Amino acid sequence: MTRPYLPLNALRAFEASARLRSFTRAGDELNVTQAAVSHQVKLLEQRLGVVLFKRLPRGLMITAEGEALLPILGDAFDRMAEMLGRLEGGQVREIMMVGAVGTFAVGWLLPRLAEFQARHPLIDVRLSTHNNRVDMAAEGLDFAIRFGDGAWYGCDAEPLFEAPLSPLCTPRVAATLSAPDDLMQHTLLRSYRENEWPSWFAAAGIPHPPPLVRGITFDSSLAMMEAATQGAGVALAPPRMFERQLATGNIVQPFATTTSLGRYWLTRQISRAPSAAMATFRDWLQDAVHQAYGEAA
Repeated sequence: MTRPYLPLNALRAFEASARLRSFTRAGDELNVTQAAVSHQVKLLEQRLGVVLFKRLPRGLMITAEGEALLPILGDAFDRMAEMLGRLEGGQVREIMMVGAVGTFAVGWLLPRLAEFQARHPLIDVRLSTHNNRVDMAAEGLDFAIRFGDGAWYGCDAEPLFEAPLSPLCTPRVAATLSAPDDLMQHTLLRSYRENEWPSWFAAAGIPHPPPLVRGITFDSSLAMMEAATQGAGVALAPPRMFERQLATGNIVQPFATTTSLGRYWLTRQISRAPSAAMATFRDWLQDAVHQAYGEAA
């Protein structure tokens, strides 16, 4: 199909003017005069047979027709700029979108991600966080790192490692704990998974603890641990994700007992074939897990 002639100069002039709401500022951005921008926009309006701006004494008011055109042009110019940036220097840069549970992203992935970027400088990782609720297709993700049992509809899931839970608290609170029963005298911070504390107490030899009636319910272990660090209670969280805090002594693990209710998984949509960048990231991530925990992870 033959593509019709596209008046690129006029389209650029309109897009900049609509975004900045000023012919003068658009001219500054495009390195041309205000009159040149106004002339290009006028030519575009004549070509399309519509009015794109209402000229006001103090600026521009975009019309409904202009509002309809602006996001299409903005997206197109952004995509062209992105591709040109990826091609600079004669090498193609690949973009990879990764979503991760916030606790995993902050506690495990970020400390290691610089090493991945150093080894693979032509792969740009764009990282977003979620609380285990993610729509990969809607968010345009190549991978999602999640916690659970690995059963997510329409997804291929590769196991990474378990992250057993254990009570974590400040040294001051830990000084009052000599046995698991002593936890009943403190506020027990918990996630939305109601079976976590009962599971830990069972592992600690207390199969029928009293119901948890105090404390805040969190949707993020990061927020829960911040509350514990401030002395708000005892968190049940994965020590592997908080190694730096444990190393500083700001928090401690008063009991060695742990309970495991799932593991972290690297997931992707089955319908989406892995790209070269995805294969590289997957291999690096599995190697990093092996180096950290060995095959038993």
